[in-house]
Amino acid sequence: MDCEESMALLRFLLPAIAAALLSACSGSSVGEFGADKPQLTKISTESAGQAAKGGDGGKDAAARDQQAAISKVALTLSSASDPNSKAYRIGPRDVLEVTVFKVQDLSKVVQVSEAGTINYPLVGEVEAGGKTAREIEQDLTKLLGTKYLQNPQISVFVKEYNSQRITVEGAVKKPGVYPIIGGMSLLQAVATAGGFESNAEETVLLIRQNNGNSSAGRFDVFQISKGRAEDVQLEAGDVIIAPTSDIKQGMEVFFRLAPLANLAPLL
Repeated sequence: MDCEESMALLRFLLPAIAAALLSACSGSSVGEFGADKPQLTKISTESAGQAAKGGDGGKDAAARDQQAAISKVALTLSSASDPNSKAYRIGPRDVLEVTVFKVQDLSKVVQVSEAGTINYPLVGEVEAGGKTAREIEQDLTKLLGTKYLQNPQISVFVKEYNSQRITVEGAVKKPGVYPIIGGMSLLQAVATAGGFESNAEETVLLIRQNNGNSSAGRFDVFQISKGRAEDVQLEAGDVIIAPTSDIKQGMEVFFRLAPLANLAPLL
């Protein structure tokens, strides 16, 4: 299973995953009404594993598994904005080094524009934002091979990582990877992703990677939007997951499947 298939499967399972992770973090929720300055709670699988050796092994093992699940989800989603990952998605202001084997005139260093494009000889504007280096290699190979070169061998290397991105997934209208331009808050990130779907929770999970360690926290976006809780400034690589509400989702299914005529006597 390649990276795209893995991400597609993960997105399909995100509503259930997010609900479970929010439940796991419920004991240390932050960012809600009346809370002090928002903070994230460190997820330590090592400490959970040590605790499992003594005391109530079943509960400690479950806690360890929950923390490991959070770390795994965070690493998978944040890989799109991790420069050390093959899944890294190129963003504005990144600098790419394009090499065409035995064609020096077409080997160029180009910078991705704010619009997410590069200007490349012969083919003009090429979409680069949101794609991996491998995907750009494939695009250029197809474009140059169609009219100009026979079986071109092209490599794309990210020479400079100048873009900072966050990932928004789950029950939002436009999930994906977004650049942080001039800073971005949690509320702005949700708005950039098109806002919540109609069946979304009002609480989101924020996961942050720092030197291989994961931290997580729950934040009530509704309370933040009303000025009743402090907004959170995001950092590069942050992952925001918006879970669905089981009640809202159930009502959506009911109204979609039930014939309208059957509802009339109930009104």
